[in-house]
Amino acid sequence: MIDGKRVLIILPAWNEAEGLPKILREIQQKLPGVDTLVVDDGSVDDTAAVAAAHGSKVAQLPYNLGVGGAMRFGYRYAHLHDYDIALQCDADGQHDPSYVPTLIAKLDEADLVIGARFAGEGSYKVRGPRSWAMKLLSVVLSRVARTRLTDTTSGFKACNKPMIEFFSQWYPVEYLGDTIESMVGAARCGFVIRQVPVAMRERTTGTPSASPIKATIYLARAGLVLLLAMIRRMPKHLKLIQPATKKAAAPRRELAGRS
Repeated sequence: MIDGKRVLIILPAWNEAEGLPKILREIQQKLPGVDTLVVDDGSVDDTAAVAAAHGSKVAQLPYNLGVGGAMRFGYRYAHLHDYDIALQCDADGQHDPSYVPTLIAKLDEADLVIGARFAGEGSYKVRGPRSWAMKLLSVVLSRVARTRLTDTTSGFKACNKPMIEFFSQWYPVEYLGDTIESMVGAARCGFVIRQVPVAMRERTTGTPSASPIKATIYLARAGLVLLLAMIRRMPKHLKLIQPATKKAAAPRRELAGRS
């Protein structure tokens, strides 16, 4: 627990047996009161066994669903087990658990907090078409969310209890849906989104894709996903989930009215 709140860190993992021990040990050392859930997304290596051996809760998906599918399961688990806060953290070691308390503290004024790579901390760089796509997304999503956002594709996020319930019922599994579309959907349903600056580390396993062709494809796909997210109808029942920020604002308005 952190400040009396039950916290779950969800790590979607696909063939991450090599890197998991380090990140799980780091979380246990820096955040001893926090639970972890490794969602094994159809791995063919020993991801699940390694995670269990290092003290994490483990869920095994029968086949690879992608980050969106793994996170949807993670949010459902968090909701069913009554966690107050859920965080998404990469299993490859890029996200530093030291920033978790900072993300959680920001939840005092938001429902969803993003750990932003381009907000003045660290030296993470992206160039070419991928950079253009990220800048375009940041401009558009900043307007949708009514706040300045510099890293809308970050996979380092924290959310409060109502946001967990929302994502447990609706979380896109399509390409980039776990970042772009999930954020658009949350903003359209009245949830408050904020960011905090974080430094990104080098990944401990795997090889990032950074070819010009792939970056150009990423730009086209990102634009299409954004367009679909803006025009897609949100299920009506999701609007019945009241954001915590609105609940907190109601008593303040009452006190202001009385004075």
